[in-house]
Amino acid sequence: MYYSLKILILSETYNKALSFLLLEIDKYMQDQNHSPKIVMFFNAHSFYLIQKDFHFRSAFDSFDVVLPDGSGIVLASKILGGSLKRRITGYDFFISINRMLNKKEHYKVFFLGGSDDTLSLIKRKIKEDFEKIHVAGTYSPPFKKEFSKEDNDKMISLINDSGAEVLWVGMTQPKQEKWIHSNKERLNVKLIAPIGAVFDFYAGTIKRPHALFQKFGIESIGRFIQNPQKMWRRNLVSTPFFLWMLSKEFATIKFRNLFKK
Repeated sequence: MYYSLKILILSETYNKALSFLLLEIDKYMQDQNHSPKIVMFFNAHSFYLIQKDFHFRSAFDSFDVVLPDGSGIVLASKILGGSLKRRITGYDFFISINRMLNKKEHYKVFFLGGSDDTLSLIKRKIKEDFEKIHVAGTYSPPFKKEFSKEDNDKMISLINDSGAEVLWVGMTQPKQEKWIHSNKERLNVKLIAPIGAVFDFYAGTIKRPHALFQKFGIESIGRFIQNPQKMWRRNLVSTPFFLWMLSKEFATIKFRNLFKK
């Protein structure tokens, strides 16, 4: 196994962690001399992909902030001695960042991913919900497994020419993380976040699972019920793998503690 589950032990509460993160990003956004800050969301499926996909692993290693998105991460924190109380979902982060940006007068954002219809709905909804934020551009990339050099050049040119400070990427995991990792040096933005299905949730093209699923941290089950064809691997492969590795890690810690007494 490439990573020990000990990476998941977190020491901050939800509110403290999110408040601190927003404060740091706010300061970072005002600095003119930095490369993009990249925020990633980590769940049981991410953990599974790290073991299987070297490019995704490299992206994970290089990103600046990794936030716990998923009840499995909270469970791991509790079992392994952390104090994490709640997850920070991509949707929570998206709304929180936009609220922060909306307090200013000048920030521009770019949305990369999703369909043209979804992007049109997002643009309209941002104008309604966050009137001070300017959507500098949107682009629905071609639906293909791998983008060509021409595809990448076009996307990067559109983003940079827009003057956006924030780039939201709405592809699937791990495609979105790997694209960001491969192209981050060419992007003239301050903040990048791969948020996947948040595009559809915010636009309303896909209904977010019921509030009870959100409350108990089992949104992935709700999404599986909504779309089993798309979500089966996360629920039937990644989650069992994550729980198995968590149980092994917990057993290893208990075994070592026997010899400390």
